[in-house]
Amino acid sequence: MKVCVYGAGAIGGHIAARLAEGGAEVSLVARGPHLAAIQANGLTVHARDGVLHSRPRASADPAELGPQDAVIVTTKAPALPSVAAGIAPLLGPDTPVAFVMNGIPWWYNDATARDGQHLEALDPGGALRRAIGIRRTIGGVVYSATTVTEPGVVMVETGDARVILGEVDGRITPRAEALAATIAAGGLPAPVVPDIRQAVWQKLLGNLMTGPLCLLARACMQDLYTSEAVREAAVRMAGEIIAIAAAEGITIPGDAPAARVARSARLRHKPSILQDLEAGRSMEIEAMFQAPLRLARDAGVATPTLSLMVALATRSAIAAGLYTPYAETAA
Repeated sequence: MKVCVYGAGAIGGHIAARLAEGGAEVSLVARGPHLAAIQANGLTVHARDGVLHSRPRASADPAELGPQDAVIVTTKAPALPSVAAGIAPLLGPDTPVAFVMNGIPWWYNDATARDGQHLEALDPGGALRRAIGIRRTIGGVVYSATTVTEPGVVMVETGDARVILGEVDGRITPRAEALAATIAAGGLPAPVVPDIRQAVWQKLLGNLMTGPLCLLARACMQDLYTSEAVREAAVRMAGEIIAIAAAEGITIPGDAPAARVARSARLRHKPSILQDLEAGRSMEIEAMFQAPLRLARDAGVATPTLSLMVALATRSAIAAGLYTPYAETAA
């Protein structure tokens, strides 16, 4: 299978390495020193099961890579307008595009009772809808604590990484299964699920109960949760997130909030939102923080602790010049 990973940073680099390990014909859309290093020396990923080295085709210009059998978008949400503007050369008549990203996705309301009520802040001007459209779109969630340690080199910090894929309308399709099998062939589990929105909320619970707190404390999870007061705040936030999901008709499976916090407290990993702040990159405030709270307001779900922490974290991102509030929500 010919697969392009669009946005080959830490997560994209790991997925690309697994695709190459499994025998796919891999190409990357990347930029800056990371792109230059991959072009010169290949891509190296240090994982728990060994070192993966590959030499994928890599370019900042999708037109140099040509039509693909599938595209996996792993950019951060603020980069999606540039994806919409640049992706056309990668798309054949039936090329699916899997969005493997954090936060509430731009397609979230499609094929639901709210179909047609588009989340404008997540797809300003409908650029993704026009350039890619729902017909091509596959939803995705990734669990992979990764960091670019130097250009062209990615470190995977946990051994239970996986990608979850699912069609927006809940069908189990041959195209989703084929892409999943191609990813899994390289040693990265990639189940296809009938309810990708549940997977989105399950991942979002972790992002949202730790991301704002780590960002405010400028600390990894292990250091953050040495404080009992912070642990208690995280438990309250988790309960509020679970309540938002329930209002959406979604039950988040897994441990109780206190157990989730205890598990996170063992990790020295910095959430991606904090890595972005420290690196001076645009931050996924809209998709990960603001969109869930907008859904909470629409459903009448009270989120006192979450709203406070998100407001403070958002102000930090604005002060750093790494987030501009969407006009609809700016105050």
